[in-house]
Parts: sequence; structure tokens; C-alpha cells
Amino acid sequence: MQINILQGFDGAKKAEGLAVIIDVFRAFSFACYAANNGAKRIYPIDKLTLVDQLYKEIPNAIRCGERHEKKVPHFEFGNSPTHIEKEDFTGKTILHSTSSGTQGIYLSTNASEKITGSFVNADAVIQYIKTKEPTTVSLVCMGYEGTSEADEDTFFAEYIKAKLEGTEPDFEEMVEKLRVGSGKRLLDPIKQSYSPKRDFDLCLSLNRFPFILKAKKDSKGYYLEKIEI
Repeated sequence: MQINILQGFDGAKKAEGLAVIIDVFRAFSFACYAANNGAKRIYPIDKLTLVDQLYKEIPNAIRCGERHEKKVPHFEFGNSPTHIEKEDFTGKTILHSTSSGTQGIYLSTNASEKITGSFVNADAVIQYIKTKEPTTVSLVCMGYEGTSEADEDTFFAEYIKAKLEGTEPDFEEMVEKLRVGSGKRLLDPIKQSYSPKRDFDLCLSLNRFPFILKAKKDSKGYYLEKIEI
């Protein structure tokens, strides 16, 4: 098994084989919480115009997402797991568009299969990869707006690679490095209205969910299928 760690939008375009599209803070942590709270379907969407189009077409749709970390003004929710932690999405369709993570789903056109990745479902991701036994695994770290590296995504890729290769990464050390590094942006008092500090803990709640989210397509575009592991 060849395991490649790739970065940002350019990395997504180079992804091959089974691609894990990674966005720890916060898109693919958010998506797991939404799926766990009963969402009927989650569409990861690249363009805001497509969100608005599908919102008119799909009954019981909820618009979620951000640009530059802030909630899109006319959306019902931003990209914060804290804000949806206790929301009941049973029967609802989530239309989710973000600056990094959801873009990667669309950009990874050469991948034969795509799943999302975050620490909240790390073990499920690992078990899924082991079951599939792909020749190539592309760990795509979407980073900050797809243009600069973010430690949390790189740490996740390193965590997955280490586990697949039979070594034990130090997760707690990663958490502490994030607390004083790239994760500090979630703890900034100025950002609490759209990026509450609880997001830091919720996004780093290791192995909270025993499922993966696999990107598939229907007539409206990509959607994330919840697969229990």
C-alpha cells in the first residue's frame, strides 16, 4: 500500500486511489456531527450558488457553511460543531459548503474513491482503508482555505499513516501542539460568535463516531454516505 500525504487544492488534484479528504477544523468534523444527529443526506458543495439552487429544490434543506471561517450570512448554520451539537436533523438535508474541505471533494477528480477524514472518526477511517486494501491511499490535507498548510490536517494524515504502518502516534502530543499552534484560532476571544472554543475539543474528540462518510453522486451532485464500521 502506497500512502501519500498531499496538501491543499493542488494536492487534491493529484490524489489517486482511495482519497481521504481531510478537514479537522472544521468541515469534516461538522459533517460527522450532522450525520450522527440524523441528517437524511449531506451534500458537500463547492459553490454558494449551488447551495442556494438546491435549497429551492430540496424540501427540509438546511444551509450550513462558511467563508473565511465566518457563517455565510443567509445560511441557517455556519461550520461550528458546537452550534449543531444538540440539533436534531432527522429528515433534514444538509447543504454544506466551506472554504477548504468541501472543495476537496470536487477537486480530487483522479481519485477512484473518496472518503472524508477527521479525528472524530479516525479509527473508522483506518479500519475502512484496511478492509479495502487499496494500492494507493492519498491523504489530502485541505489546510487553510486550500492554499496554506494547517497542522491539524497534517497531524491527522500522519496519525493515519502511522497507524496503517503499524506504529503508534502520540495523539495527546498533537493536541497540545495544536492548542498553542494552528488550533489557537479556535480559542481566539474575537472569534467566539462563529468559532466557539468548544469546537477545539469537539473536533479533537478522538474516535467519537464509528462510521465513515463516503462521497457518492446522485442527480444533484456529491453527497456523503454514512457507513458504519
